Formats: sequence, C-alpha cells, structure tokens
Amino acid sequence: MAASLGLPLNFKVGVDNAIFSVDPAQNRLLVLLVMRESEPFLGQWSLPGTLVRHGESLEDAAYRILSEKIQVQNLYLEQLYTFGGPGRDPRELSDSQPLRYLSVSYFALVRFEEAQLMGTGVRGIAWYPLDEVPHLAFDHNRMVEYGHRRLRNKLEYSPIAFDVLPELFTLSELYQLYATVLGENFSDYSNFRAKILKLGFLSDTKMKVSRGAGRPAALYRFDAEAFAPLKDKPLVFI
Repeated sequence: MAASLGLPLNFKVGVDNAIFSVDPAQNRLLVLLVMRESEPFLGQWSLPGTLVRHGESLEDAAYRILSEKIQVQNLYLEQLYTFGGPGRDPRELSDSQPLRYLSVSYFALVRFEEAQLMGTGVRGIAWYPLDEVPHLAFDHNRMVEYGHRRLRNKLEYSPIAFDVLPELFTLSELYQLYATVLGENFSDYSNFRAKILKLGFLSDTKMKVSRGAGRPAALYRFDAEAFAPLKDKPLVFI
C-alpha cells in the first residue's frame, strides 16, 4: 500500500443492512445473517450486502438487498453509518490500482411473525440471536453493534415500534418489543403500562383479544397526531 500513497483513489460503494427483529416466543433480539458465496471471506457469515449499481441510489440498493433476502410488509429502514477505513476490505491490498471499498450501512427493524426468509442466491440465511452472533466478514460485527445502539436510541424518542407492530396490538405485545430490545433493566410492565397510557398517544379500540389462558386483553391503536408533540423527546418510561 505504501507505493500507492499520494495517488488518487478509486472507490467502490456497497450497502450493508443490519436487519433486526424480535422473536416474541423466546423474547430474543435477532439479526439476519447470510453466508458469503464468494471471496473474500468465502463461507463466512456476514450482513446482507451488495455493491451499488450504476444509476442506483443508496436507498434503492438497501431496499433491493432487503427484497432479495426477506419478504415483509411492515418494516423500518434508516441509514446508519458509512464505514470507509483503509484495509476494511482485503481486496484493497490485492488490487494493482489504488482502490477503497466504502460501505454505507442501514439498519432495519421488521416484524418477526410476517418475515419470510428467501434462500435464492445464498448458501445460508438465518436469524441469529444478538448474543450469539459469530465473527463476521469485513467489519460487520461493528455494523451490528452500531445498528443495535441506534435501534435502542430510536426506541427512546421515536415511534419506530409502531412501524413493525400490527395496526391493532396489546400493551403486552408493545412492552415485549421494548423490553427485548432495551434489555433486563427496562421498566417493569405495570410501570410501563401506567406511563405509556398517560402519554396519550395510544387509542383504546374498545376491542379485546384472547391469547392463551389469561383474560382477554384490550387492543390499542397508535395515534400519530397525538404523538406529534412528543416527537424527538425522550419518552418518560424508558
């Protein structure tokens, strides 16, 4: 690399997606991984990614790789961070021309119950619990860490949870999503219930649903207009 110092760089730009979901049956936060089919890192787990095509926007590339790996109706997608440190891709060391591989990462949150994984074009694709993620290709472990941090922060001041919940949901379902993402130090259910209802952006539909052996639970709907005054302010139950 020393011989290339001072020479103009060429760039290749890729997009990598940290796709998260919550498994409500086991109360686990999951991230979607795929197994690489080519060098570098052949046969190693990585985040779903792609090089950006000519004439394609970064966001379109992010949605394209999503559509190739997973089918889902409700999702939240946001640009995360640009990773461009020298040497992050081993191909930079082998190319005869000075080259830098940049990755613009995105993070997504999808609803686990409706997400259908697609195996087309990949040797392996799987949900991994966040605490069981193996050593990933490139700098993708850092991307997972950045994505998890952003997801936690977004739950504190935005209605991201309601982008992936069904239109009608119980308070227990909402609590489970928050508690799984934010961890064991999150508010207990009774405190959560009292505070979130006091905030006034959940509408009681007056309908109930029976799930399991317990009493029927009330169904709520998110009221975006009522939430507007709280936008970008930390929610008090976090």
